[in-house]
Amino acid sequence: MITFFSEEGLLSLVTVAVFGGLVLYKQKNNHDKIGNKVAYSVTLLFLGEVYCFSCLSYFWGFSLFSLVCIISYIYLSGQEMLPVDQKAVLITAGAGARTGDGLGDLEVGQSLSLKAGPRRASVRGAVDCSSYCFCRGSPQSRFLGGGSGFGHALAKLLDKLGFIVFAGVLNERGPGAEELRRSSSERLTVLQMDVTKPAQVKEAYRRVLEKVQDTGLWAVVNNAGIIGYVGDGELTSMNVFRQCMEVNFFGAIEVTKTFLPLLRKAKGRLINVSSMAGATPFSYLCAYGSSKAALTMFSGILRQELSRWGVKVVLIQPGGFRTSIHGSPELWDALEKDLLENLQEDVKEDYGIGYIQALKNLLKAMSKYPITDLSPVLFDLLHAILSKHSFALYTPGKNSYLFLCISSFFPIWVSDALIKTIFNFKLVPKALQKPDPPNKKL
Repeated sequence: MITFFSEEGLLSLVTVAVFGGLVLYKQKNNHDKIGNKVAYSVTLLFLGEVYCFSCLSYFWGFSLFSLVCIISYIYLSGQEMLPVDQKAVLITAGAGARTGDGLGDLEVGQSLSLKAGPRRASVRGAVDCSSYCFCRGSPQSRFLGGGSGFGHALAKLLDKLGFIVFAGVLNERGPGAEELRRSSSERLTVLQMDVTKPAQVKEAYRRVLEKVQDTGLWAVVNNAGIIGYVGDGELTSMNVFRQCMEVNFFGAIEVTKTFLPLLRKAKGRLINVSSMAGATPFSYLCAYGSSKAALTMFSGILRQELSRWGVKVVLIQPGGFRTSIHGSPELWDALEKDLLENLQEDVKEDYGIGYIQALKNLLKAMSKYPITDLSPVLFDLLHAILSKHSFALYTPGKNSYLFLCISSFFPIWVSDALIKTIFNFKLVPKALQKPDPPNKKL
C-alpha cells in the first residue's frame, strides 16, 4: 500500500497536479466554462486515485491512473466550444422528400426555450453560447423543436444562437419555408435548392457568396434525404434506387463540390447526415441503406483529403427518429402502384399480391417511431458545428452505437440474427408459404 509521503504517493500527487493545471489552463485561455464536467471529472479522478494506489501495485496503479487522466483530458478538450461570431452555416433541405418543401410542419410538444437573451438556448439541457456549457438532462430542459425533420429544427436553433443561416428548401413558397421566415430573424435566408438540380445549387451558391464574400462558410450540413420504398430489395424498383442515390448521395456530392471553396476559405466543417442504416445492413431498406452507405464512405475519404486544407469532415449516423422522411399514406400508395405496374410477372407471382400490399405495414410502423425527441441529434449537430475539437463520427439515438459495434466487431451471424429479431415481419412470400396440411378424416 502506498503511503502519502512515499515516492509513489508524491508521484500520484504530481500527476493530479499536472492534470488539474492543464484543465485550469484550458479554462483560462478559452473562456469556456466546462462547469459540471470538470467537477465530475475531478471527483472521479480522486476516487480513481484512491483505488489505484491503495488496491493495486505501484506499476499498475500508476499506469491505470495515468490512462484515466489522459482520457479525461481528451474528453474535456472535446467540450471546448468556439464563439459564434456570426459564423455562416448552410443546411440543405431535410426529409420533406418530394412531397413538400423539405421542412415540414411544427409538431405538438416541441418548443423553443430561450433564456437570458438571444444567445442562450436550451437543447436537451442548457446551451449557453456565452459560456458554451453543454449540460444534458437538466430539469428546465425543453427540446427546441422546429419541424418534422432535423434541418428545420437546426436552422431555428442556429438562428437563435446568432449564426448566419442559409436554409435550402425544395419549395421556398411552401408552408414550412414561410413558417421558418416568420419565426426567424433577418440572419436566416431561405434558399430555393433542390439538391438534385445543379442549376438551383449553383444559384444558391451565388446568393451565399454574395452575402459571405471573403469570409466563407463555416459549415455545410448535408441533411437532404428520402427513404424511398421499404421492402425486399428484389421488389424495389430501379426508379426508387435511382431516387435514393440522387438525393441521399449525388445530391450531397453536388452541394459539397459546389460549396467547398467557401468552406476552405473559412477552414470550416462539412457535416453529412447519414444513417445507422448506412453502416448496418437493415432488411427492407436496400435502396436507402445503399445510398447512405455510399455517403458514409464519401465522408470518410473526404475527411482524409480535406484535412490538409484545415476543413473537418463530420459524419452523423442517427438511429431511428420520427421525421417526415417516412412520407405519407398517399406516397406509400403511389409507390405500391408503381411497384405492381412495373414488377415482372414471375416475381409478382412468387411473392404474391398479399405480401406486397402488406409491406405498407412496415412503413406505417416506422412512421410511428417512439423517438420523437430530436434533441440528441441536434445536440450532436451543434457540437459538430461549434466544438473546437469536433468528432469524426456521431451516433445519436438509442442503441445506434451498439448496432455499429455489433456489425463491425461481432460475427456476421450475430448481426443478422439481431436484425431478423428487429424486423420480425410475420408474412412470407407466397412461394415460400408452407401448404396447409390435408384434412385427415377420422
